[in-house]
Amino acid sequence: MKTFIPWTLSTAAAAVAAFGTHDLQQPLTSAVFEIPGIGFGTWLLDKSNVSEAVSAAIQTGYRHIDCATIYGNQKEVGKGIADGLKKANLKRSDIWVTSKLWNDHHEPKLAVEALQQTLVDLGIEYLDLWLMHWPVSTSPKTGKNKVRYLDAWHTMEKLHKTPQLRNIGVSNFSPSELKDLINHSSTVPAVHQFEVHPYLPQTDFLDYHRELGIQVTAYSPFANTNPIYKLQPDDPPHLLTENVDMLAIAAERGCTTAQVALVWGRSRGCVVIPKASHVEHIKENFRALECRLTDEDLERVDRVSDSQAALRLIPIPSSAGKAV
Repeated sequence: MKTFIPWTLSTAAAAVAAFGTHDLQQPLTSAVFEIPGIGFGTWLLDKSNVSEAVSAAIQTGYRHIDCATIYGNQKEVGKGIADGLKKANLKRSDIWVTSKLWNDHHEPKLAVEALQQTLVDLGIEYLDLWLMHWPVSTSPKTGKNKVRYLDAWHTMEKLHKTPQLRNIGVSNFSPSELKDLINHSSTVPAVHQFEVHPYLPQTDFLDYHRELGIQVTAYSPFANTNPIYKLQPDDPPHLLTENVDMLAIAAERGCTTAQVALVWGRSRGCVVIPKASHVEHIKENFRALECRLTDEDLERVDRVSDSQAALRLIPIPSSAGKAV
């Protein structure tokens, strides 16, 4: 039986011949790039308890907090970080904090302002990782969306040279958009965050990132169905946590279905960022570190998608640009 969840994930720097030689950012070229493998997500966490949830997560053992400007709760997340660090007797450098640049701040001046406001809201001096949330630029004047990302990325590259940014990356890019960005910039994204779960395994896309040396962070690891994304009413998906195969594996291994999903995600090299608002669920998800699955278990989870058509619960970037 293999152990599938080391505490940190190390990714060696890599460049792909098909894209030429690129000057990879420092955390990758320094031979080892480390990011905690299980993070705490903050999307849709209510302002009324997000501070307590983030603090509880840090006290539980999470060392990676994922947030974003558009989530509308970064001030509260910042309070939770400060409280959690104090109660766990930790320093800022002991945790990893990720945030994201929203679509309506892609213009250079606005991007600089967005970074400064993010740091103020979170009450920290630097970000470990700043992601471009979508490859979509929204006009501040008209509100119209356009698939455009190179100018914003070049601004992020410049900001990456400052002490305020340790790493930069992207989120929700398609394969063609990712290739285009790499071909027209000097920095390969350190991380790409997008939707991955047993109903949407994205195996080929993950392999593509391994070739590029880009770390993948998987959001929605439980294939959560959210009411703001309308699915086909006549063909609703079965909840992943209620899938019969997931339930069977969980029962056999003494784990929960959520823990099985997280172990599966980590076994594929992804950083996973489950979210929860209740302390018991925060702790339960973190205890995925103790859940051990066999190769056969993981192969069984791989086959879960065979009985459920590939299901993307979050709309593609070019048609959406919503907050995830």
